[in-house]
Amino acid sequence: MSFYDEWEKLDWAEQQQWVLQQTDADVERALARLSRPGKREMADFAALISPAAEKYLLPMTELSQKLTRQRFGNTINMYLPLYLANLCANDCAYCGFSMSNKIKRKVLSLEEIDRECQVIRQMGFKSLLLVTGEHERKSGMDYFREVFPVIKPYVSYLMMEVQPLATEEYRELVSMGLDGVMVYQETYHEPTYDEHHLRGKKKDFRWRLETPDRLGEAGVDKIGLGALLGLGDWRTDSLMVARHLQYLRKTYWQSRYSISFPRLRPCTGGFQPEDPMSDRQLLQLICAYRLFDPEVELSLSTREGPEFRDFLMKVGITTMSAGSKTQPGGYAEDHPELEQFAVSDERSAVQVASVIQKQGMEVIWQESSPQHWHNHQISQ
Repeated sequence: MSFYDEWEKLDWAEQQQWVLQQTDADVERALARLSRPGKREMADFAALISPAAEKYLLPMTELSQKLTRQRFGNTINMYLPLYLANLCANDCAYCGFSMSNKIKRKVLSLEEIDRECQVIRQMGFKSLLLVTGEHERKSGMDYFREVFPVIKPYVSYLMMEVQPLATEEYRELVSMGLDGVMVYQETYHEPTYDEHHLRGKKKDFRWRLETPDRLGEAGVDKIGLGALLGLGDWRTDSLMVARHLQYLRKTYWQSRYSISFPRLRPCTGGFQPEDPMSDRQLLQLICAYRLFDPEVELSLSTREGPEFRDFLMKVGITTMSAGSKTQPGGYAEDHPELEQFAVSDERSAVQVASVIQKQGMEVIWQESSPQHWHNHQISQ
């Protein structure tokens, strides 16, 4: 059994209509229930992401802020993406690294990685997200086995966003110091998925959808989910992410979970989103996830602009990147021609940290590595 079996039972059009048919009364009922401790229902989440909920943004924002501070305190965790390679064996219509795009390609050597890590250490970061294009031969397990020993001494918490791997490969990486894995389904609507994934192993919808199951089986501490906002209908995709999260929490209770909000950004290839999402709608979605799951970490990247990020850090976001470069070797030497997408918030990490502190919050540079599963089980 995996989430794929659950997903197969769901009719996309029915789920879509369920969200669109939510009424003001449904939204008010959800807000009343979620303002109290207790079980969260999927119907509550459907109401909060519906068009009807857009006029309730103020109470949603206030409740989201309250629940976030109760659970996470006045803190923001900081992390940095470290791009190791931009080679890719997939052809995805929306991605700057897509194999059909004529960009310069690079895989960092061990010496270049060490130089990047030295610069990153000076920036203050202790939590890293390793990112590569999906290329099994050039940046697969053999490469990871080489680079982990170089990177691990520099960080306290190590995450990855790379091609989906097998359970035993994740187990091996956990033994080498891997703490978290982000894997975005992009869209849970298989026809849309098939339309935008043209060639390569990423065309395998089921293999990607079952990746969080393999992460849970491998004992990965943190599993990150998300849909690529703008690729398909964001409301229905977000409902599917919530269902995926609910399933994983029940099945792999030892792991922690995070949700990311990657809105499509300009990149090589000039892809235009079919269903662009407004700032108000993104705020609505972030609040909906917080109200639905007060424990889940909500992460925001530099895809979003400075003023909007400054506002969102107050109302529900718990984890942020800053000073990001989306190309291999971008911290030691800036080469924009290698980047995956254009960042929107170009402020330095110091500048973003200063804003966080001015808002009365503490910056956490060093996320703790997980205790052994034994400790998790004792606490349950």
